[in-house]
Amino acid sequence: MEVSELNLADGEYTVEVTMEGGSGRASVQSPTELSVENGQAEAKIVWSSSHYDYMKVGEEKYLPVNTEGNSTFEIPVKVFDEPMSVIGDTTAMSVPHEIEYTLTFASDSVSPAQSGHGMGTAGIGIAAAVVIACAAAFWGIRKNKKKIG
Repeated sequence: MEVSELNLADGEYTVEVTMEGGSGRASVQSPTELSVENGQAEAKIVWSSSHYDYMKVGEEKYLPVNTEGNSTFEIPVKVFDEPMSVIGDTTAMSVPHEIEYTLTFASDSVSPAQSGHGMGTAGIGIAAAVVIACAAAFWGIRKNKKKIG
């Protein structure tokens, strides 16, 4: 299934991704971030290792978007629900090796990304309730102190 068939509006999403290939020791974070702009999808692939220095999708080479932590790449998502061939170049061995993997992005798992740095609507409501409760408690304590003194 192609991106256009999903009818996704421009924006930020998450999507479940599975990986096959390699030795089985490496993995990628799932769900992963998915950006859609002008009908093109791009996934943020976060490896379980910091030893990947580039990825290839087709003939295009992609460099990491981070300098610390696990290797992270932003790559185009060409298809959903079908294995997409990619190459990851690992420097974890004595000499760099290109390793073939397939990534499969599950179209039925695409959902809007949470806004507010991971604090969804429920989290904001809870935070507001805590602030109100603290204010009420403070006001009650101040009122009681005035009666006593």
